[in-house]
Amino acid sequence: MINELGHFALILAALVACVQAVVPMIGAHKRWPGWMAVAEPAATAQFLLTLLSFAALMHAFIVSDFSLRLVVANSHSAKPLLYKISGVWGNHEGSMLLWVLILALFGALAAWFGGNLPATLRARVLGVQAMVGVAFFAFILFTSNPFLRMAVPPFDGQDLNPLLQDPGLAFHPPFLYLGYVGLSLCFSFAAAALIEGRVDAAWARWVRPWTLLSWVFLTIGIALGSWWAYYELGWGGFWFWDPVENASFMPWLLAAALLHSAIVVEKREALKSWTILLAILAFGFSLIGTFIVRSGVLTSVHAFATDPERGVFILAILVIFTGGALTLYAARAGTMQAKGVFGVVSRESALVANNILLAVACFVVFVGTLWPLVAEMLFDRKLSVGAPFFDMAFTPFMVLLGLILPVGALLGWKRGKMGRALRQLVPGFGLAVAVAGLVWTMQTGRSLLGPVGLFLGTWLVAGAATDLLTRVGRSRDYARLLRLPRADWGKAVAHGGLGVTMAGIAGLMAWQVEDIRAADLNAPYTVGAFEFELLGVQRVQGPNWFADRGEVSVRRDGAEIAHLYPEKRTYPVARMPTTEAAIHGGFWRDIYVVIGDAQQGGGWTVRVYLKPLANWIWGGAILMAIGGALSLSDRRFRVAAGARKAVPAREVPAE
Repeated sequence: MINELGHFALILAALVACVQAVVPMIGAHKRWPGWMAVAEPAATAQFLLTLLSFAALMHAFIVSDFSLRLVVANSHSAKPLLYKISGVWGNHEGSMLLWVLILALFGALAAWFGGNLPATLRARVLGVQAMVGVAFFAFILFTSNPFLRMAVPPFDGQDLNPLLQDPGLAFHPPFLYLGYVGLSLCFSFAAAALIEGRVDAAWARWVRPWTLLSWVFLTIGIALGSWWAYYELGWGGFWFWDPVENASFMPWLLAAALLHSAIVVEKREALKSWTILLAILAFGFSLIGTFIVRSGVLTSVHAFATDPERGVFILAILVIFTGGALTLYAARAGTMQAKGVFGVVSRESALVANNILLAVACFVVFVGTLWPLVAEMLFDRKLSVGAPFFDMAFTPFMVLLGLILPVGALLGWKRGKMGRALRQLVPGFGLAVAVAGLVWTMQTGRSLLGPVGLFLGTWLVAGAATDLLTRVGRSRDYARLLRLPRADWGKAVAHGGLGVTMAGIAGLMAWQVEDIRAADLNAPYTVGAFEFELLGVQRVQGPNWFADRGEVSVRRDGAEIAHLYPEKRTYPVARMPTTEAAIHGGFWRDIYVVIGDAQQGGGWTVRVYLKPLANWIWGGAILMAIGGALSLSDRRFRVAAGARKAVPAREVPAE
């Protein structure tokens, strides 16, 4: 009965989305207040109905209702509760239901907190959001129904993919989807503004919080996925440049560019056309990511194994919405004339450079991701584009971005003074050079990657600190720092977090030590400055798995500093092994141990990695997310658009 209610609620939500997509748009065109007012209750009803449907599916997973085909394929009665819940979105159909739930959530949030918007703009934003919803409701109901039943329910299920039975993967997809799908609201704002033919400072002020919220969620989601890959897959890396990883990274880059360009629109009423284009492309790349995951056109360890019919459906959604928005963008380009004029040396110019670097970096990732597909289709050649290409092509843009960020943050609006900004950054530059010199001295004979990375990291952190300290003024009243707007603190923390992540990536890639050997029991051996000894291996039993668990002693200078227990697990139902790395974490380095198979001549395969600054990568990501959250909590984000209501609104030209 609950499953039928969930299916029925999903159909009702689709019908409500149809009403929301049509009635408010007609009302906005005709200036009929009653028709425009339909948007808000419709958005709320759509969200509540979708939530009911999602809750029904989750109930089926929790109680192991094997009358549903989806539960049979992705669950098992012996699975821990957390992974029964995460199994809801650990598959194609359930994850798409989560997709439309979050889409409906952002539409409802715009309805609940959009009281400061002009009535016509609010109606059009919610109407466009509902149009996207209609497309994805149709996709689920016609190609990916999660409520399909089994004619003869089996006694038990086939279990969830063992790689997904991990806390990191339990929380990674929801955060990633909150970022992915959140960009749909930025798209809806852009499309609504194009329909109205008006983009101004107030519009930028309204769209920035939604962009920032999506960017924060994307940052957390990407960081969780990277962290999971690091400790779960046993290969010791944090980023593989896999197509699905790239699919989440490209919208992140464009969302970061959109955040900065919206600032220019808000402050100076410039870059209007570019900002609208970024809002369209950011969500467009989210749809491209969805297509890559669902279509199977690119090989990826993350991709869902789906049939081409689903891929064609998503491709049609991508073409209709992105192509339609770009067509409307071309038609309205003449109405988005910039008002603000700025000099070559100004904060606006620095933000333009920031946008160019982020956009080109995104394009590089896009080309590298899709080039194997293009080569196979056009030239009948099978190519593989891997980490060497991305590292070489992508890194220079991030280096340039790191160099200009501190300088741009200190330049004035409209017309800045480069000399003044550089003088303020002299102490920070000196500190960065000193750190790079110290690192170079300590690692004589190695590559420049480590010193350059630590220089950039220090430069960004010092630049963020300098940006805050300049607000104190000559009075040196440091108490003023506590009275600064949260957005200023958020910017500094986020930029500093980027510096910490850059330093962590450079340190890990430059100084990692790797050792792979067949280790005998009770036979110590040395890796770097540490001594390792495999003390034993025993068979252990989990709730739905069994494992060979090693016991490894780690010593330094004769003193034991850690006892590690790496595992190689086997899930008998799924018939699939997984690796559980044992990690001794620290501020300066991680000790990373993986156990493999037993060897015929005795002993076990053991891999040891020494990973300098590994935790800085995710620590920096956390700082970036905290910085975004601080900015989002700034009072100006909540009341500035409201203050705009006091200014008489210009008449919107009738279409």
